[in-house]
Amino acid sequence: MKKIKGLRWWIVGLLFTAAVLNYIDRQTLSALAPTIQKDLGMDDGDYANIVNIFLIAYTIAYIISGRIVDKIGTRSGTLLFVIWWSVSNMLTAAARGMTSLGTYRFMLGLGEAGVWPAASKAVSEWFPPKQRAFAIGLYTMGATIGATVAPYIVIPLATYGYSEHLPAIANWLGQGTGWRLAFILTGLVGLVWIIPWLILYRTPQKSKLITKEELAFIEDDENNEKKNAPVAASWSWKQVLTYKGTWLLLLARLLTDPVWYFFQFWFPKYLASERHLSQNELKITWIIYAAAGVGSLVGGWYSGRLIKQGKLPVQSRMYVMLACACVMPLAPMISKVANIDISMAISAAVVLVSLAWLINISSIIVDIVPSHSLGTVFSIVAAGSTIGGIIMNMIVAAMVAGVSTKTPGFLDRGFHAILAPILDFVQGKGYSMWFLIIAFLHPIGWLLLKFGGITKLQTSK
Repeated sequence: MKKIKGLRWWIVGLLFTAAVLNYIDRQTLSALAPTIQKDLGMDDGDYANIVNIFLIAYTIAYIISGRIVDKIGTRSGTLLFVIWWSVSNMLTAAARGMTSLGTYRFMLGLGEAGVWPAASKAVSEWFPPKQRAFAIGLYTMGATIGATVAPYIVIPLATYGYSEHLPAIANWLGQGTGWRLAFILTGLVGLVWIIPWLILYRTPQKSKLITKEELAFIEDDENNEKKNAPVAASWSWKQVLTYKGTWLLLLARLLTDPVWYFFQFWFPKYLASERHLSQNELKITWIIYAAAGVGSLVGGWYSGRLIKQGKLPVQSRMYVMLACACVMPLAPMISKVANIDISMAISAAVVLVSLAWLINISSIIVDIVPSHSLGTVFSIVAAGSTIGGIIMNMIVAAMVAGVSTKTPGFLDRGFHAILAPILDFVQGKGYSMWFLIIAFLHPIGWLLLKFGGITKLQTSK
């Protein structure tokens, strides 16, 4: 069988593509929301609850998906999650109302979360420490590209004149043919993706496609200490939940990941309501996602460069994260400056360092956690991310929407019962307060990790 030179980069290329598909499937609803809301008779409150249903499922899946990956392996785990979310996305085409749409989005959330702990485990298996952050940054950039291209893919699909040109499809799918077909086709691509994954992915030691030189590089004592460590049993849930690093990283992501969630879910609405950009002018948001992609690559590349210069992995990540935290106090200027171009430039800088931070904090997990339990710890830590996203969603909604006259749904009542003091305090205070809050989240997160002793855990394998 012919060997593939640089097979690990083909592997990360597949992870990159999976991330692109993950975010296209996720953003299809956002891109087509006005049309779907009209066809299904949903208002903005219903839409907000659908988003939170997805995030709740995402949180649940994060908690269990890493454990699944550790138990059944990276290859099978990734296969399971991609099939699950692709089919769930296709089923969304059958939605007829709030209940069915919520059910399918909940299923989507259960599948989509699993690819991230699986991808981190794949990187730990195929890459030495000095290349891990760059590899993580590369596949994470796929998410930003997926978010960028999703509207340009699904909106044309949704607005095509099927009744005139493809009446058979219009008769089959009925009202909302365009958006229903968009869900079917984007989900179908995910099922095609599994073919190269099944062909290419094995662990390096079991792969028949890897060259001897690449296998030797991956297993080198100096670069990959975990591969030569004594075999140990996977951590129990008690060990995972009592490990100091789990809670330090979870809290740090809960604090800082809401910044990226905000720019995904709320920044276009800010530009429309506060900067008065039209629907067509909102295409300018591609700048934000491009900056996120650059941050993913640069953040991973630079910490890897520091490791090559002799610095320990966690110390290298923390150095880059400190630089990122120092940029975040620029955030309040986003709403203060009058010039939209300057505001967008500041926004791009904030997003760039946010993603550079995210890549490095994700790499710390790979650095300090044994491979046999990496998926489990990663999933628990990442659950903090989605919890932070849900909290952000409620806080920003209260800031910009003011007091609602609509009867609250069960999710609204539940979240308000937990966050009532905060929501009451920020009610109606606008985006400016959120940009002010952003200025402090990453510095606080860095101090939490530093004084919590995260660098002392890097030899605890």
